[in-house]
Amino acid sequence: MIFQTFWLLAALLALTGCDTGPSNPDQAEPRSLTEIKDSGKLVVLTRNAPTTYYINREGQPAGPEYDLVTAFADSLGVDVAFELRPSLTALLDSLENGEGDLVAAGLTATDQRLERFRFGPSYQGVTQQVVCRRDNVQPESVEELVGLDLRVTEGSSYVERLRELKNDGHPDLEWETASETSTETLLRQVWERQIDCTVADSTITDINRRYYPELITPFNLSREQNLAWALPGPSAELEAAIADWLQSYRTSGKLANHLEKHYGFFKKFDYVDTRTLIRRIDQRFPQYRGYFRQAAQKYDLPFTLLAAQGYQESYWQADARSPTGVRGIMMLTLSTARSLGIDNRLDARQSISGGAKYMAKMRKRFTEEVTEPDRTWLALAAYNVGRAHLHDAQSLARQKDLSPHHWGDLKQVLPLLAQKEYYRNLKYGYARGTEPVRYVRRIREYQHVLERELGD
Repeated sequence: MIFQTFWLLAALLALTGCDTGPSNPDQAEPRSLTEIKDSGKLVVLTRNAPTTYYINREGQPAGPEYDLVTAFADSLGVDVAFELRPSLTALLDSLENGEGDLVAAGLTATDQRLERFRFGPSYQGVTQQVVCRRDNVQPESVEELVGLDLRVTEGSSYVERLRELKNDGHPDLEWETASETSTETLLRQVWERQIDCTVADSTITDINRRYYPELITPFNLSREQNLAWALPGPSAELEAAIADWLQSYRTSGKLANHLEKHYGFFKKFDYVDTRTLIRRIDQRFPQYRGYFRQAAQKYDLPFTLLAAQGYQESYWQADARSPTGVRGIMMLTLSTARSLGIDNRLDARQSISGGAKYMAKMRKRFTEEVTEPDRTWLALAAYNVGRAHLHDAQSLARQKDLSPHHWGDLKQVLPLLAQKEYYRNLKYGYARGTEPVRYVRRIREYQHVLERELGD
């Protein structure tokens, strides 16, 4: 309540002209709210990451910040022009240079940032967490970080927090900063044992532990902090508009729905558990076996492959659903289902038929140079990560003198889609490229068990 009152008072000060904002002589003159409305476009600076803005598997822009900013722009009656920057430092420098109206990139309103910029009201709380790998080092305090290979993103709030700790009783604490390297990349480096630990916001950790399951968070480095959009210092009127909109968005329950959609559902990474799979083959699979066989025959797919894919997607649960928008045994998005003529994704027969049809469609979208079984593995990867990102992977394979037609080569380059040095030069940007590699591997493992158990 105190925090909300603070932002309401700030909005009132802005409206009455009493709020001058931070003093920043280097700040370019920002556009007024009237100028933004007259132009019909809100220019938003962001970064390419799963907690901000990315291209989804259907080739469409998505992400928590994308959804939130788009909702705000709709309230103003304007469109959004997203401008991507490679790092946090570049984002804030671009805002200072007048290249955008605001920064929406999962920023915390730290003391140092507040000296340069105005921040809108908080829309989410996060906690800074130390992140390590469970079978490597496991520090349980700041003291135990001393001597470890600790690396954090340059210009991040984590650097500011580590400096506070160093000056407040931990003089031996040392770390490295990585320029133009995202927190997501550092998490992958921890997972690959390239470094011991890093620091990440709890939201970023939650999402990435789905893909790097051995990551652990032994302790928090901060109390809860608030995410907010950064604005130029003089943009009091824009801040007031954001505060007014966000209050209504929160009261209507839409903000809670937004947070649930993006962060309320984290499907645990599931290693192949043969005993569990065999039990479900006996107890759960029989009621759907006929549907899988019919759909496989209709769309010329291996029966056990389609069944294995269904298990990977939902563990053969017809009512499986996720706040991210996927539903049913084959976990179809609403737009994909509509394009396939599916009107009820929770109907097992429709979902399996739709998934098979979509999988068959993916298989046909490759040149004749892609032969089996590579055609099937590439189609599965496209089903998971989207044809657009797979196209990027094929382009990257060519750049590295690898084959864009063979799964053995593509699974080497797909993980590179999460590394800034590569995705910044690709058409569709960041993607969690490790996920489709695991997706294909798990389906192949499940298919092997199914063939053995069913005799197919």
